[in-house]
Amino acid sequence: MSQFFQIHPDNPQPRLVSQAVDIIRDGGLVIYPTDSSYAIGCHLGDKDAMERIRRIRQLDARHHFTLVCRDLSEIATYAKVDNQAYRLLKSLTPGPYTFLLPATHEVPRRLQHAKRKTIGLRVPDHRVAQALLAELGEPIMSSTLILPGAELPETDAEEIRDRLDKLVDLIIDGGNCGFEPTTVIDLASGVAEVLRQGKGDASMLGA
Repeated sequence: MSQFFQIHPDNPQPRLVSQAVDIIRDGGLVIYPTDSSYAIGCHLGDKDAMERIRRIRQLDARHHFTLVCRDLSEIATYAKVDNQAYRLLKSLTPGPYTFLLPATHEVPRRLQHAKRKTIGLRVPDHRVAQALLAELGEPIMSSTLILPGAELPETDAEEIRDRLDKLVDLIIDGGNCGFEPTTVIDLASGVAEVLRQGKGDASMLGA
């Protein structure tokens, strides 16, 4: 049976944030709010927790997990960012965007695209997510909470609790945070390409 924390979306309670991060560090699966939708995440180095996410979402081996980062400097630890990509990231973060970039050696090989050696990264504009990342001190390995058979992410924490109570370790209720996935921008080739139009405006790229 999972724990259920109600964390204020504008003023996250430090005690609950600390307890949530302890659960992540201990190998737990956490459902948490972002600026685009609810996400399911775990510790970056935890292979067993990652496999639990795969089972819950019924994902195949080709699914790309995202490293949810606190800021641009953290992105630079896990991805190779040239000057052009940096300028774009600086203009669009924090926000509802996921960027595909060449991975550095800090990224476990199992998280990288098998052929392109890329990784997805994002910086959410949500105070609960930011509080978790600040306390954790490293990215949260995450996936949008889209359950099998559904086309859109889950939006209601109580309904999430009804469906996943025995499958995850913590559900954070941060209110309704939307149901649109992020806009995915591929920067790995040096030219920005929109792979998925989501919540983030990509009109500046000609999308």
